[in-house]
Amino acid sequence: MKNYLALFTFIAAAFLVGCGDEEETFAAPSVISPTTQSIQAGTTADITFTYTTAAGFASATVSQENGTASITTDGVVGATSGSITVSFTAGTTAGAGSVTAVVTDSEGEFDEATAVVNVTVEPPIEVVVVSGFVATTTWTKDKIYELAGRVVVDSGATLTIDAGTVIKGRTGAGAAASALIVARGGKLMAMGTAAEPIIMTSVLDDTEPGTFQSFGTGLDETVNDTWGGLIILGYAPISADAESEQIEGIPADFTYGLYGGTVSDDNSGTIQYISVRHGGTLIGEGNEINGITFGGVGSGTTVNHIEVVANKDDGIEMFGGSVNISNVVIWAADDDAIDIDQSYSGTIDNAVVIAFSGTDHCLEIDGPEGTLVAGFTITNATIKGTDDELGQYRDGAIGTTSNVYFFGFEKIADGEGDLSLEKDVDGNFTTFLSDLTFSGLEVVLAPDATELSEMLKDGIADFGSVVTEGSQTVGANTAVLSWTLAAGQGQLDF
Repeated sequence: MKNYLALFTFIAAAFLVGCGDEEETFAAPSVISPTTQSIQAGTTADITFTYTTAAGFASATVSQENGTASITTDGVVGATSGSITVSFTAGTTAGAGSVTAVVTDSEGEFDEATAVVNVTVEPPIEVVVVSGFVATTTWTKDKIYELAGRVVVDSGATLTIDAGTVIKGRTGAGAAASALIVARGGKLMAMGTAAEPIIMTSVLDDTEPGTFQSFGTGLDETVNDTWGGLIILGYAPISADAESEQIEGIPADFTYGLYGGTVSDDNSGTIQYISVRHGGTLIGEGNEINGITFGGVGSGTTVNHIEVVANKDDGIEMFGGSVNISNVVIWAADDDAIDIDQSYSGTIDNAVVIAFSGTDHCLEIDGPEGTLVAGFTITNATIKGTDDELGQYRDGAIGTTSNVYFFGFEKIADGEGDLSLEKDVDGNFTTFLSDLTFSGLEVVLAPDATELSEMLKDGIADFGSVVTEGSQTVGANTAVLSWTLAAGQGQLDF
């Protein structure tokens, strides 16, 4: 009996010892993939896997087909559940793709899951070639509109351009120059937004919708003269030899080139959030197209948030009229940035001029050419120069200039230059200043200037003050111009 009891005790002890030495077992990891998603060829998207693992997370790896993949957010070592984010860049071939994630736990057990990817290739954007006269119609952002020569919105027609639309002008000079012309009685409803501005550029520019703050391949602010520009004509009064005149560059027998009249509140439409680039091609001997030309445009027209970049001639030029313009950027005009003629009587408010080596005058202001006498207003402007002239107020100029900040000028301009009158025969500056009002002019002196009168000549220094760069109290509000190409290229970082 004692022997049986001893044997039983031994077996029980052995069983207990064996149970104490047995290792704990854990369930294998489990990985779950997301549902199938479509990714455009060449673009990148995040794919997130989730996992559970009783033994605790140790590591993860990924593999892929028809693209490249890398882990951007890994699992947490020791965690029993979590997620893994994989950045997947689709290949260039349309069709099936995949990303496989493998999760290994602290016991060396693993599981995997595969996310299926549908790689898509968008069809090329349709190009619509436009020439001659356009009837009332709408241009949409899913197409690119190519101007073949002069395209005219004639009297009675309305051209609507949706936000985000890209228009490109063909190359060619003289009679073959491409331009969009809004004739008297026609309307342009070009209503871009800050998120989706309207772009008018050259066929040499590979810019597409959605890339509005970048230059096209091989282009920069020095490339101009590749197409014409935008010309808007109205029935508002002008100061000229006749009530109406033919806009420069359009032959006299084309009546759609007439501008001027008696309707001060004439309405040529709405132009907002539009960027005009790389234009100014030659249309006649010594005659290039401005980035945007306003000829006899009335105050019933809405113009705000406009940009002209890299134009061979002036950035914007006003031939009479009374349209008010606000929130303007002119960058790298190869002649004058803002040019006023024929008693323009509107207001230009919140403007930035960024000159470059080819710029002549940042401001060029002419007086009346006929019996109509009216004055302009320029206010709240920031003008960044180089070796060009601040501006030139010519004989007979009439108007108000206020709250303008000038900086970046590398030297005192030669000749008349600067903010000065182009001297008349008798040099009557008293008469000159009696027709012009200046206030709130702040200037950072050029390195070779010792006093303000060297930069603001002909008595204008009396209305200005010297400041150091960055300490100005006047000028443009650049925050509302953040949508522009200039802002995207860092030109408004001052």
